[in-house]
Amino acid sequence: MPHTVKGVVARAKGEPVTVENIIVPDPGPGEALVKVQACGVCHTDLHYREGGIEDKFPFLLGHEAAGIVEAVGDDVTDVQPGDFVVLNWRAVCGVCRACSRGEPWYCFDTHNATQKMTLEDGTELAPALGIGAFAEKTLVAAGQCTKVDPDSDPAVVGLLGCGVMAGAGAALNTAKVTRGQSVAVIGCGGVGDAAIAGARLANAGKIIAIDLDDKKLEWAKEFGATHTINSKDTDVVEAIQELTDGFGADVVIEAVGRPETYEQAFYGRDLAGTVVLVGVPTPDLRLDLPLLDFFGRGGALKSSWYGDCLPSRDFPMLVDLYKQGRFPLDKFVTERIGIDDVEEAFSKMHDGTVLRSVVVI
Repeated sequence: MPHTVKGVVARAKGEPVTVENIIVPDPGPGEALVKVQACGVCHTDLHYREGGIEDKFPFLLGHEAAGIVEAVGDDVTDVQPGDFVVLNWRAVCGVCRACSRGEPWYCFDTHNATQKMTLEDGTELAPALGIGAFAEKTLVAAGQCTKVDPDSDPAVVGLLGCGVMAGAGAALNTAKVTRGQSVAVIGCGGVGDAAIAGARLANAGKIIAIDLDDKKLEWAKEFGATHTINSKDTDVVEAIQELTDGFGADVVIEAVGRPETYEQAFYGRDLAGTVVLVGVPTPDLRLDLPLLDFFGRGGALKSSWYGDCLPSRDFPMLVDLYKQGRFPLDKFVTERIGIDDVEEAFSKMHDGTVLRSVVVI
């Protein structure tokens, strides 16, 4: 029997979100019904509301979530009712060319639920990143459910579902930061601070945080930054070089997604250093750099998709490290809010006054 629940819907580009009744089907083959306990307010949700990702309105927003599996389809064996899970948007297929060559974190055919959630009038909803978790219940592919330690705070561990994993994975999986390396992170929002925390977890040497906002730079110190640079009144490349004996950082992680900050990352790294782009650019942005500089500097230029994570491997590991006091996951939670407060949370995010607002349901 379908379930009628409250959910946060973006009906049109740029319009304030609304809380509406939505219809969630019982799970079919390969699907799971999840009772959502908490869901972080991610910048990606705001991108959806602004039409910056696609235009398949109306959207059911929310994707950084944790909750309890309530029911599963007949053929589902990996999770069962009662399991505490963090939702992910990379339910790997296991058979595409990336999965077949042992690199499932690049899976080219990830799964979502087949059935559609709808408004009461039957209008189909497009769930953000195939999840749609600003809702009391949501329907996902069973592979989007990752079991973690059930003795965990859903408002904290749910953040692994997107931003925290993207940043930490950019350092640990994509850049493969190693002991003693110098790491610079440009952009100290949730993703950037997670990259800083990941670099610290990898025992990096100098960890340099770069942002325009002094408050964000103070936050960055809490996650492990050893040095800070305010780029509003400082030449970023020169400042990075000054902190790294004139050479540049071994790894620079760009968590903004802008041409000007990518250029800073490119020239702020050491010769043969690594640049990782984890900030999400808009489709209109372009980069213009001398091709000779690409050749002459060597090294690696990488993009990080979801922190190149494998949820079944990385989520439980990071939860365990958090519970051991080695990964400060709880520090990302600035405030806990209700399902009616998402629009206000977007404003706070835009103003830079929160790291993460988390909807507790």
